[in-house]
Amino acid sequence: MHSSAVFLIEFGAIILGLGLLGRFAARFQFSPIPLYLLAGLAFGEGGLLPLGTSEEFVAIGAEIGVILLLLMLGLEYTASDLVSNLKTQYPAGLVDAALNALPGAAMALLLGWGPVAAVVLAGVTWISSSGVIAKVLGDLGRLGNRETPVILSILVLEDLSMAVYLPIITALLAGAGLAAGSATLAIALGVAGLVLLLAVRYGRHISRFVSSDDPEKLLLVVLGLTLLVAGLAQQLQVSAAVGAFLVGIALSGEAAEGAHNLLAPLRDLFAAVFFVFFGLHTDPASIPPVLVPALALAVVTALTKIATGYWAAKRAGISAKGRWRAGGTLVARGEFSIVIAGLAVTAGIEPSLGPLATAYVLILVILGPLTARYTEPVAMRLVARLGKPSPTAHVPAERAASPAAPLETVDDPDTAGRS
Repeated sequence: MHSSAVFLIEFGAIILGLGLLGRFAARFQFSPIPLYLLAGLAFGEGGLLPLGTSEEFVAIGAEIGVILLLLMLGLEYTASDLVSNLKTQYPAGLVDAALNALPGAAMALLLGWGPVAAVVLAGVTWISSSGVIAKVLGDLGRLGNRETPVILSILVLEDLSMAVYLPIITALLAGAGLAAGSATLAIALGVAGLVLLLAVRYGRHISRFVSSDDPEKLLLVVLGLTLLVAGLAQQLQVSAAVGAFLVGIALSGEAAEGAHNLLAPLRDLFAAVFFVFFGLHTDPASIPPVLVPALALAVVTALTKIATGYWAAKRAGISAKGRWRAGGTLVARGEFSIVIAGLAVTAGIEPSLGPLATAYVLILVILGPLTARYTEPVAMRLVARLGKPSPTAHVPAERAASPAAPLETVDDPDTAGRS
């Protein structure tokens, strides 16, 4: 009874604190994610008042939070949208990998950690946080923006790449070589491809099966199906986040709309728990010794992510403002980076790799929501200050005055008409 009471007190205090932090952030119109992380840092291992009884439940809640974030993001798009975006955006995925994995590998080699640690740190710096970015897009009301499918395509390509990367890195860390992980790799790729095929070809049938006029039944079926698919995907060495996302895109019409309305409060609750959990498992004492290389790596890879998003959005025909928004939104790192670093720490590859990855992710997971919000206005202001020519600078006077050639009057077409 005593432990049950302590659990209720601890978990109730966490939820109440998150609500108050959310109100504070809303009052000053910025994302609450950095506050959630700092709260976890304060009350985690080595913090001001470490929590104990509720930690296991918080860990489960954090995992559910990531799953719900990706499910809700998937509900925003159809399977045909996904396939079309992947076909058109795969070059952006290649650019993303090259620009963002190489700095991590180079840093590990400069620190003398060896090639295996270089492959690990390359993964840490390559993968953006789908969970953080999904939350930020919702907080900023950008789910309907024209650049959002570009962002989503890059995130999905990264998550699907993990189905290949994680078995390879596991084999390398075990010292067994690439051949030993071939069977696991084949299973991972097969499962990811099968789930995507089912979502594309049989999405309407799945939606019909899930759909219900009773909100309670709809909630139970969608949530149960999502957790089941996510668990099976993870068991088969595919990301649970990928499984949840594919469930989301498989649903359409009334089923998707109803599920979105019902699951939004649950998503917000468990997503907040996820960010607190991340902070709880970061020992503040381990950060100062690796802060300088982590900060340098964070600055370089923040710029490379912005460049990645800008290039991909430009290639998709998005306006300049949308390009900067896409780049700034991709900066945050999070759950996958910690998973990758955790594998290396467990294998005992390099003692300093864990603290460096933690500091690096903490910097970018706090910086990410800020770059998502402010990259575009800051970039446009700098462009204006540098004296970029106006759209009519090279247009002859008689052409500019002609009614047959009206000037564009929409300030940002990527958000025009957005709900």
